[in-house]
Amino acid sequence: MLMYPTIDKLLEKVPSYYSLTILASKRAKQLDAGAKPLLKHYHSKKNVGKAFEEIAAGKLKIDHNK
Repeated sequence: MLMYPTIDKLLEKVPSYYSLTILASKRAKQLDAGAKPLLKHYHSKKNVGKAFEEIAAGKLKIDHNK
């Protein structure tokens, strides 16, 4: 099964695998806690997949100041 969005597309938005993992896991935890979704429609049912989709859409970015 192919992953959506692809790793290549995600790495265009985030500089490294490590940063991608941290960003997606933090956002998935926020979604688990009831945070408001950033997209109207998701392909994934799981929160980690939703976080990846938000990153690919450019709705979620790394804050380098933290």
